[in-house]
Amino acid sequence: MHHTPTHVASAPALLVSRDSHEAAGRRGAILFYHGFTARKEANLKELESLASAGWLAVGIDNACHGERRAPDFESRFTGDPRVVGRNFFEVVRQTADEVPAVVDDLLARGLAQRDRLGIAGISMGGYITYGALLRDRRLRVATPILGSPRYGRSSECSPHLTPGAFFPVALLSQTAGADENVPPHHARELHEALAPHYADAPERQRYVEFPSARHFMPAADWEVLWSNVLAWFGRFLGSSE
Repeated sequence: MHHTPTHVASAPALLVSRDSHEAAGRRGAILFYHGFTARKEANLKELESLASAGWLAVGIDNACHGERRAPDFESRFTGDPRVVGRNFFEVVRQTADEVPAVVDDLLARGLAQRDRLGIAGISMGGYITYGALLRDRRLRVATPILGSPRYGRSSECSPHLTPGAFFPVALLSQTAGADENVPPHHARELHEALAPHYADAPERQRYVEFPSARHFMPAADWEVLWSNVLAWFGRFLGSSE
């Protein structure tokens, strides 16, 4: 397994592949965004799983996290819940805004193919994934995990407001029905709204909810969830072999 710490555009990143990064990128490059307070290395198991399947996994530190953790991180995210919420979504938007530059850099370095680009993210990374899809149409396949397409109550740029903008992305959303941190119904409602826009290719959007799972899912549920992720990328990103 090959691991290369680097920067992609301005974002700190970790490239993981089973053979050369260039060969893996020709099969498919998958951007991967971590959860709140975490860093790209926290999802090394998932990055290596994607790499073992043959793709180039590109773990990225969210804005204000990991190698670029804000010095005032603790004060930004403690105290008044309204202020914390605004700061949370500012990080989400800032990270999603970077995605076109990240994709440009991967393509310029021969680490990705324009027709084989995917994205995934967990929790905060799931929020970022939905936003990234509206910012870069080159992303073909997406698997937000335990995230939401709703960016607060008053955000005019919230992805849930534009369900017609997602097609033809192959979008698999997976949530926890008893999630105490990220309400699952926003992703569920998005997929209901997507149905008419995907009428000509309904197989390209799917919603899966694990009814009794909380945000930190039971291992058995996570195993099923992750197998769904691998199968989705295998089906729509292209063969990993």
